[in-house]
Amino acid sequence: MIHYDPPVQTNVLINAEGCTQAQQAKRSLVTQTITFAPPSPQFFLLTLLEQTTLPSSGTIYADIVLPLALRQSYTYAVPEQMVTQLKPGLRVEVQFGRSKHYTGVVLRLHGKHPGHKAKPILSVIDLEPLITAKQLQLWEWMAGYYACTVGEVMAAGLPSHLKLTSETIITLGPLFSDDATQLDDQEYLIVEALTLQQELSLKDVRDILQKKTVYPVIRRLLDRRIIFLKEELQERYKPKVVNCVRFSPAYRTEAEQIAAFDLVNRSEHQTAVLLEYLQVSRTLPFVRRTDLTKRTGAPDGAIKAMVKKGIFEFYEREVSRISGAEGETEMAQTLAEQQVRALTQVQEFHDAGRPVLLHGVTGSGKTRVYLEMMQAIIERGSQVLYLLPEIALTGQIVKRLQRVLGDNIAVYHSRLNNMERVEIWKAVQAGTLSVVGPRSALFLPFTNLELVIVDEEHDSSYKQHEPNPRYNGRDVAVYLAYLHGAHTILGTATPSLESWENARLGKYGLVSMPQRFGGLALPKVMLADAREEDEHGNRHAFFTPTLLREIRATLERGEQVILFQNRRGFAPVYFCATCEHTIECVNCDVSLTYHKFQHRLRCHCCGYSATPPESCPACGEPQMNLGGTGTEKIEDELKIFLPDARLGRMDADTVRGKNALASLLARFEEGELDILVGTQMVTKGLDFERVGLVGIISADQLLRFPDFRADERAFQLMTQVAGRAGRKHAQGQVIIQAMERAHPVLTDVLNDDFPRFIAREAAHRSEHRFPPFVKMINLQFRHPKRATVEEAAKLTGTWLHHHLSGMVDGPFEPSVARLRTYYLQDMVIRIDQPSGKELARVKGVLRAAVDKLGQTERLSGVKVVIDVDPY
Repeated sequence: MIHYDPPVQTNVLINAEGCTQAQQAKRSLVTQTITFAPPSPQFFLLTLLEQTTLPSSGTIYADIVLPLALRQSYTYAVPEQMVTQLKPGLRVEVQFGRSKHYTGVVLRLHGKHPGHKAKPILSVIDLEPLITAKQLQLWEWMAGYYACTVGEVMAAGLPSHLKLTSETIITLGPLFSDDATQLDDQEYLIVEALTLQQELSLKDVRDILQKKTVYPVIRRLLDRRIIFLKEELQERYKPKVVNCVRFSPAYRTEAEQIAAFDLVNRSEHQTAVLLEYLQVSRTLPFVRRTDLTKRTGAPDGAIKAMVKKGIFEFYEREVSRISGAEGETEMAQTLAEQQVRALTQVQEFHDAGRPVLLHGVTGSGKTRVYLEMMQAIIERGSQVLYLLPEIALTGQIVKRLQRVLGDNIAVYHSRLNNMERVEIWKAVQAGTLSVVGPRSALFLPFTNLELVIVDEEHDSSYKQHEPNPRYNGRDVAVYLAYLHGAHTILGTATPSLESWENARLGKYGLVSMPQRFGGLALPKVMLADAREEDEHGNRHAFFTPTLLREIRATLERGEQVILFQNRRGFAPVYFCATCEHTIECVNCDVSLTYHKFQHRLRCHCCGYSATPPESCPACGEPQMNLGGTGTEKIEDELKIFLPDARLGRMDADTVRGKNALASLLARFEEGELDILVGTQMVTKGLDFERVGLVGIISADQLLRFPDFRADERAFQLMTQVAGRAGRKHAQGQVIIQAMERAHPVLTDVLNDDFPRFIAREAAHRSEHRFPPFVKMINLQFRHPKRATVEEAAKLTGTWLHHHLSGMVDGPFEPSVARLRTYYLQDMVIRIDQPSGKELARVKGVLRAAVDKLGQTERLSGVKVVIDVDPY
């Protein structure tokens, strides 16, 4: 957790924003005066002093960030001809090692000799800085706080299209029309080579051009879509096109258009289409074919008939993928009294310079509050960042936002291909586009950011676990807003204990929305005994008679059902009942999950898969059994109990494709599915008006997870999934199946008693020294040999116990002792009430310990992962 105490900034950075004339410069770079945007007088003074130390003669050096795990930036010499071109935030081509070339980012310029022979920068790739000064500040802060390197932050933050290396493979774009008249000599040589062989590495390009500096020409070809990176073609990038209608050449003048009415006067539909086209074409740059049919109610055949008469012609128009809004925008709904009150309180806290924790029950209308603030900010030309925990949330939210905000808001996430991400990157840097997306959207180059919204702030998906930087998107969002002088809203129905504690201490303002929008009652929650038997004395493994009865009643009323099971696959265990041998992953110490549709055993940790053995590999018994329950099995069993129900499944196996999730949600929203079975993806703020019942298959499974946050996450998941019921017109119902029905967390969920839950959880954490009452850092040691990793962990533990007395627990073996062929040992560092100085000291000790281990004979191959705030 990051407490909202603005940290002291020691990094000196130059503001490189601006250079608006650079795009017009084409081949010649423009010189601009460096300006400063200091967050404090001290910062301004340090920056000014550093800038004035640049020598008037002699060699100028540049610290370059490379997308590698280097402890510090690498210093290069600036060739004389580049001195006036170079500024922080520009990408440059540099050589690292004997032969590898990388795209690096200029961090700072200075006149201090690095103490080693500095290689020269080979070329300047950009005409203007691609990375803003505030982005560089964010990168350096993240590297310091999360104990990683700036290069690792860069690798996470830049789309791969912007990170060319020697190994990058290019290929000719599918849209290239063989027209070489617009190519210069170097571009022509590359394109000609690609017509003879399908792909080239950048090393091949250097050989063809007989020069070291090739990145600028590659960038020009990429920007014009003449070439693509190989991975982009594997993603099947295609420009987004829409089918449009326009007057044919014979009907371009006003007199000719009036005469066209004589050709359609016998058809009411064609006359309506012609009138509508004349009206909308005055205000829109192009008219979609589907818009004409929707607006007039005319069949598509009417437009085809007008094409045959020569009045219209069809054509395809390429449109930006940033624009997701279609048609005209609409007015947002009128605010309820509770929303007006919340807006007023949020504004008061923002005026006082405090982030806001917006605690509103599910269905209270928090999104409408966000929308009101976003609309006002966008109208005055500023930017908003709206963070969501997962892509699963973006579809519904984006449609709702774009209906009101139009093309001023775009979605950004990892399932966009690189060209789409670069397109959004450039639009955001222009300062007008606002963004909705998951944690990766934090790295976009905002230049006019005024508001950061973190929706579902409690969600564990905001935490990045692999690879570095292992950051929490919620906490980075708070710091990003601080950098920009922007406001922050953290919204949720189930606040994390970290944010609740910040609100209790007065660091965050707390705004509550305790009622559902429209006066609807919260869903009725009931517990069902998982041991319950039916009228014949039979007990089903995962459907109680109560749940089945209510599912049938809900479907008979014409309503829909959501069933939550937080485990995908058919069965998580494949075992022999005779000798109890379990089929495990060859790379990890976990059992393989059986997937019935594919008839494969799969590891959900490393991806390994195998064909299920027909007999036990240990004892030869011909009968193998399945244990446990996953979403696929729930779906399969429902087909037996409810053969006429239309079923859908929402988990990582069914929504892999770019549009698979949107398609599934659309089918459920349109009523084409009766029951949706899903993992925690169904808890993520989705809003369906026909859902009358939510069933939680196994609450015990959530409560027994070996994690100090198990109770908190179980409460959050159950409360969130319960909130999917009855959100529009009537009170919904929630059935929670459990064996341990007296568990206090279940009692709190049943009574919707968040204050009681959070008070008990806070007391437990404080007593046992868990966050947010201590700072926690986890060290994990990894090596393919068990003895080696144990020796490394023991040696480091002894050293750390001496230097961090009373702070170190371990080393110990985690519950999963081997992952992806590596044996693991863990160690936990707890720091009571750390100051910034003490936290920096501890991180310095940890880095020194890692360095010491790397210099130890036989143990240098042990990988050590430092995870700050590992929850």
